[in-house]
Amino acid sequence: MSLPSSPTRGEVPRDQLVRWLGEYLNIGAFKDPSLNGLQIEGTEQIRRVAVSVDTSLKTLQHAADSGADLLIAHHGLFWGQPLPITGPHRERVRTALMADLNVYAAHIPLDAHPEVGNNTMMARALSLQHTQPFGEWAGGKIGLAGELPFEQTLQDFADRVQKLTGEICLVHGGGRSPTVRRLGVLSGSGAGSIPEAAAAGLDTLLTGEPEHKHFHDAFEYGVNVVYAGHYETEVFGVRALAARLEDEFGLPWQFLHHPTGL
Repeated sequence: MSLPSSPTRGEVPRDQLVRWLGEYLNIGAFKDPSLNGLQIEGTEQIRRVAVSVDTSLKTLQHAADSGADLLIAHHGLFWGQPLPITGPHRERVRTALMADLNVYAAHIPLDAHPEVGNNTMMARALSLQHTQPFGEWAGGKIGLAGELPFEQTLQDFADRVQKLTGEICLVHGGGRSPTVRRLGVLSGSGAGSIPEAAAAGLDTLLTGEPEHKHFHDAFEYGVNVVYAGHYETEVFGVRALAARLEDEFGLPWQFLHHPTGL
């Protein structure tokens, strides 16, 4: 893939950066309810970048106050249907427009990305080896499965994930083995992949948030599940992408941390 480089490090025309992001993230390759790409057009020159998991009003105001020209969010403002610009949605859009802030969304493309994706970054942090695609999504796979370097108890593994994310994990010890070695990693809402994990011979699934309708699956399919939080499993991609932009274009960046506890 041929990607254009910036003529001046530390300052990039918005349209050039949007094209670069679209190619690098392969935005068009995914069926996704998110309106991936540039959602709100702001200033024409990008000198400073902010990244976040969500686009709440608080996050947008934080981006504006930080002096960012571009906010890249994992969860953007639009999901599968047009929304009237009223109420809280109006305030979010108004905040971005008043600050001349560009807002860019990268949802599934940033979960699945092989270099800076949420699942790639978590797998790398856990030293996962012999990785293979895992986690069905709209005909493709957006997560990873592999082997840990050594077998560990489920509690030790959960403690390790807690140190990685900073949040206490919810652990469902449904596995036929009390230890963790063959692991699936799927950020966000991955509880529905428990049957896939069992079919792949994995003993444990690491994902974000639990869903009641999948509670019994862990125990009936014999898979341990470690829930590390939807938010906390999706901070990795935006930060890695921002670091990539700094390497490529010399753009300073800031991660806007507004955890949900979910």
